[in-house]
Amino acid sequence: MRMAGEKSGKEALPVRQLKIITETLQRNTKGAGDLIDVTSSLHELLRKSGLNEGSMIVFVIGSTASITTFEYEGGLIQDMRELYERIAPSGRRYKHDDTWNDDNGFSHVRAALQGPSVTVPFSGSKLLLGTWQQVVLAEFDIRARDRKIVIQLMGQ
Repeated sequence: MRMAGEKSGKEALPVRQLKIITETLQRNTKGAGDLIDVTSSLHELLRKSGLNEGSMIVFVIGSTASITTFEYEGGLIQDMRELYERIAPSGRRYKHDDTWNDDNGFSHVRAALQGPSVTVPFSGSKLLLGTWQQVVLAEFDIRARDRKIVIQLMGQ
């Protein structure tokens, strides 16, 4: 244990400044069931940032859409749509529908379960995603929407 004013014998490491960059992506969706791969846009934002090590937060604004990761291929896209339908069926009445008369209660339930964001670490200026792992915007609302995705990069 060191006493006040006592040196540890170790040299202090240089402090590097953490840089935070906030960007946005716009995506037009077709409504419930639309799943959009945004991975290539995220790679491009990271490349342009000049950051080498850190984390990327990907967050969709709105309570009827989500951000997730999965292998973006036709079979799994259909599997995901079927899963969402089983978990929160669109053909039933929700208390939310009675409150607002907008018939998108299932959309809110699906989005709440999936979550609005993911965090992806990066190193060597590359996102540390698996070979078959993509970042996907999941639209759950009953109508087409213009979605704003906020990307925040934190690193050095």
